[in-house]
Amino acid sequence: MSSITDLIRKEIENLSTDATRTNVGTISTLADGVARVEGLSKVMYNEMVEFPNNVLGIALNLEEDSVGCVILGETSALKEGDEVRTTGKLLSVPVGKGLLGRVVDAVGRPIDEKGPIDSDISFPVERIAPGIIPRKSVTQPLQTGIMAVDSMIPIGRGQRELIIGDRSTGKTTIAIDTIINQAKINKKGEETGDPDFRPVYCVYVAIGQKNSNVARTIKVLEETGAMDYVIIVSAPAADNPANQYLAPYAGCAMGEWFMENGMDALIVYDDLSKHAVAYRQISLILKRPSGREAYPGDVFYLHSRLLERSARLNEDNGNGSLTALPIIETQMGDVSGYIPTNVISITDGQIFLETDLFNKGIRPAVSVGLSVSRVGSAAQIKAYKKVAGKVKLELAQFRELAAFSQFESDLDAATKARLDRGARIVEIFKQTAFNPVPVEVQTAVMWAIQNDFFDSIEVSKIAEAVDSLKEYLYTQGKEACDEIHTSGKLEDGTVEKLRSALENWKRTQS
Repeated sequence: MSSITDLIRKEIENLSTDATRTNVGTISTLADGVARVEGLSKVMYNEMVEFPNNVLGIALNLEEDSVGCVILGETSALKEGDEVRTTGKLLSVPVGKGLLGRVVDAVGRPIDEKGPIDSDISFPVERIAPGIIPRKSVTQPLQTGIMAVDSMIPIGRGQRELIIGDRSTGKTTIAIDTIINQAKINKKGEETGDPDFRPVYCVYVAIGQKNSNVARTIKVLEETGAMDYVIIVSAPAADNPANQYLAPYAGCAMGEWFMENGMDALIVYDDLSKHAVAYRQISLILKRPSGREAYPGDVFYLHSRLLERSARLNEDNGNGSLTALPIIETQMGDVSGYIPTNVISITDGQIFLETDLFNKGIRPAVSVGLSVSRVGSAAQIKAYKKVAGKVKLELAQFRELAAFSQFESDLDAATKARLDRGARIVEIFKQTAFNPVPVEVQTAVMWAIQNDFFDSIEVSKIAEAVDSLKEYLYTQGKEACDEIHTSGKLEDGTVEKLRSALENWKRTQS
């Protein structure tokens, strides 16, 4: 008898008498991962709502008599008539350095079986982008390690550069190469102990991809030692559309934490075409009116409010940056499609990958004519700017001349020389996947092109010669490369050391 009394006393002691505000409703209809709920009169847009069995949802449609909620979990345990409660919280995800090296889902829950996330800070997934006054011009380079990109389409910290092309043209490879290059630079910076060095942390958001593809990406990042600096947010194809819709915003919140704490971050959205499709699915189920190609009218706002959150902040606001590399898949190379044109108009330039170039073995298959960086050489180190200036023009002229020269058998000497130079540049820009090149080595190779060190080598043997030059620069030419890395300039003394190293290398080639 006394044990029952003790139990009652304990329950009375633990009884909370605080007034709690909850708004309760009931599910009226349930279909395709969307619940229509009646009675939630005090709910906010984007608020988390709680269904039975700890299932969470998000309120997306606020109508006069009901609320359209998208369910973020398994719907099999729910039924019509179930009770639904408001939580008073906007949808938030954990943020911070504790997420580095982890794989999480669209709401920040770990899916890599490495235990709970070590983070006690959370950010709402939807946040207002920084205004004009807190921003600053993009001037610091963010090197991808890909020569064709760093020389002709340079990317700066705080920029938004679109990677666009048909399926299987190497879009993800460019993004992964960039992440691997950041990790290499980070490690080198930590080893040198430079107090001014700023590491770049990366967030990779996989939207609507096969689990096997995401696993392959993780494997590459682990093998190259880049995973320590990366957060992976995965909303695979098997996930419900709500998770695929939320994943980029969740990843962006994680990247913003670095930016707002005076650090630099890079975020890759792979890819926003699938994101728009997931949003279209949700919108059609929620009975929102459809517009062009059945997308809802606010599909432009969907991506603009996401990409505007990437910025370079000024010193008064912490001097952090968030660089975005959104990926868009085109159909048959059509960049004038609805979603591609939307995202092109939001971003600061695009890297366009051509199927024809890819099939010819020119990889990365960067189209010189359609690719552009609207930040340009402001985001290049002085040494690289000096040697890479003419290359884009030379390559563009070569592509144009090559198209005409097919019909012309007798070419004048100047045209032949231009075609010859162009063919060599094309070969020099060929690069294997997951093998980024440091900027100082790129500068040395580009200097070698400008100073005719490759002119006597047969075009078919150029790629081999470039590989051998890179190896030589990593060892014997290290002194000149280190000077470029430290000063970022091509001083007279550095040029002499570079010339001497290249002449020694040239002798080994003959």
